[in-house]
Amino acid sequence: MMFLEFFIWGAWYTAIAVYMSNNGMQDLTHWPFTVNPIAAIFAPFFVGLIADRYFATEKVLGVLHIAGGVIMLLTPLFVDNPVVFILMLLAYNLCYMPTMSLANTLAFHNITDQEKEFPIIRVFGTIGWIVAGLTVSFVLVHFVADGIPPEATALPLYLTAVASFALGIYSFTLPHTPPPAKGESISVRAISGIDALKELGSKSFYIFLGSSLLICIPLAAYYNFTQLFLGDTGFQNIAATQTIGQVSEVLFMVLMPFFFVRLGVKWMLGIGMLAWVLRYVFFAFGALDPTVWMILTGIALHGICYDFFFVTGHIYVDLKSTDKIRGQAQGLIVLLTYGIGMLIGAQLAGATFNYFLGDQTGLTLDQWYAFWWVPAIFAAVVMIFFMLTFNDKEAEEQVLKEDVSAF
Repeated sequence: MMFLEFFIWGAWYTAIAVYMSNNGMQDLTHWPFTVNPIAAIFAPFFVGLIADRYFATEKVLGVLHIAGGVIMLLTPLFVDNPVVFILMLLAYNLCYMPTMSLANTLAFHNITDQEKEFPIIRVFGTIGWIVAGLTVSFVLVHFVADGIPPEATALPLYLTAVASFALGIYSFTLPHTPPPAKGESISVRAISGIDALKELGSKSFYIFLGSSLLICIPLAAYYNFTQLFLGDTGFQNIAATQTIGQVSEVLFMVLMPFFFVRLGVKWMLGIGMLAWVLRYVFFAFGALDPTVWMILTGIALHGICYDFFFVTGHIYVDLKSTDKIRGQAQGLIVLLTYGIGMLIGAQLAGATFNYFLGDQTGLTLDQWYAFWWVPAIFAAVVMIFFMLTFNDKEAEEQVLKEDVSAF
């Protein structure tokens, strides 16, 4: 389940900008990465108000993936109509994004030792993303004309649709998982995390939340434009190249317990933000020649960016939460980062890209150099603000008492 869940996402997410650019939508490539966080904002409300209360999890998972598969199968038909094309991607993401939390819910319900078993299950999701990228670059290439990269065709979207159908059908065979909140009263305030925010409110926690939202604004530039950047700097297997970031993610996930007990929350988060800055600096200098090792290093830093910041952030929220509000608090951080932060970031990254693009069909290497400095400086400012203002001694002391090896 987890393998296919992330295979589906990785199959289209790492190729869509190249496909759109190849079909005259080079100034609109930020929109798929805008509709994705819009769907992420709505997903908790769908899950909390409907899926978790009235229907078995495996059935909702199956229906949503099949519906998403149908939408993605039809999406390439509208490639000559940008507005409809983007609306189709929005409809697809509204089906897909709720399945992320539903898959986690199903897994947690059917395992006995969450701390030990879930990380093993979740890593298959990262493996699925890696396999998706390799499939797009090295398998789909055999189904296109010579010289045309598969990322520039509709094949990744069709691959997504097929995988969605497969997981949709497979979902009905998964263990029965009754609606976890059936019969419980629940409110929009609880789902959005407002109640959790009131209970957890402290200066350091507010600084963490604000920094988390702000750092996801420059993050959007990576997801939006790395694939176009790789194409302009001469890389051929674009989707496969980006999987280096996921391989790095797996490696640093294994190393996290070692670093966590030695660095603590503040420095783990700070180093994660620093990796953001360094990634864009490597991209900027790598664009000039271009220099392959610099670009690949920038991609490989994704492991530190994701694990040190996002995973540490979830651990920090868990340490601060009580059983009563833990789910709400985790939902709040996802809403702020993958929802609001990425939404703002996608629009700002798109505006910055279009400023450099002008009437051209693509950026020159000098323009890519200038482009990557924008998110680099933004991330650096957020990092400095966080390191100067965040100071949660209580959480740092708690880290020393917790068995973080489970993470």
